[in-house]
Amino acid sequence: MHRPTKRLTRTLVCAAAVPVVLVVAGCSSDSGSGSGSGDKAEKGSGAQTSASTAGDAAKKVAPATYKSLPQACSALSKKTLGDLVPKGDSKAGASDDESTRESCSWSSLENNGVKGSQFRWLNVSLIRFESDVNRGSGEKLASAYYAKQIKDAQATDGAKSVKTQPVSGTGDEATLVRFDSTYKEKKKDVTSKQQTVVSRVDNVVVTVNYNGSGLAGEKTPDADDLSKDTEKAAKEAVASVVDSAKSKPSASPSTSSSASPSKSSDAKPSASASASEKADAKDDSKDDAKDK
Repeated sequence: MHRPTKRLTRTLVCAAAVPVVLVVAGCSSDSGSGSGSGDKAEKGSGAQTSASTAGDAAKKVAPATYKSLPQACSALSKKTLGDLVPKGDSKAGASDDESTRESCSWSSLENNGVKGSQFRWLNVSLIRFESDVNRGSGEKLASAYYAKQIKDAQATDGAKSVKTQPVSGTGDEATLVRFDSTYKEKKKDVTSKQQTVVSRVDNVVVTVNYNGSGLAGEKTPDADDLSKDTEKAAKEAVASVVDSAKSKPSASPSTSSSASPSKSSDAKPSASASASEKADAKDDSKDDAKDK
């Protein structure tokens, strides 16, 4: 009568033991899958690192050709200044960093007595661009700024009869923008002839603005003559940028790569040598005192 009961008990015990085995097997399975995902994560991290390194290498850009600028107020010869702005006064423009931005302006009023007077204004602007891994090479940045300067000159407020033409023999590229403008002088309208030459030499943009007008009855200057004068000044300004680099062919690179380290390497050893000499002198004086 009791044998079926014992068999049923044994069956229930065995059935209860089966889930335990399944749970253990399940944990073992999870542990194995976790280890595999860790290996995959490490492999993925290594792939990202190599990809990042390759990306950094691809971002490298060519260094800028020109590392400094000449002084804008010295960019033109005395003869050129005498022709364009006779007896003119110069004024240097403000700059946060003269190695990247320079400017200078001159104004001249030539009085011709009862015939009136001739007014001239000249401005030379030099802007240098450094190469940047995120923005591009200095030449690329200068080229973009060159195009912007031309558009800005063409869109000057009040500009009339705007004409644009290329200029040869001035840097890598150059453009002349000329137009007329009108302003009031002693309640009378005065016509000013404006000439702007924008030129680029590698990573430097040179902008020369020149305008002239006749006052108090004096005739308005000829625009063609002013254009020739502006082109002449632009060529000289570009040449000054090139010549300044030739006069200091390795100034900037040596300053950044070798000059600074040589100062630190030379100065510190000489200081330590001086200290050792002083220590030796003290030891000698002590020995002399003992001997006495």
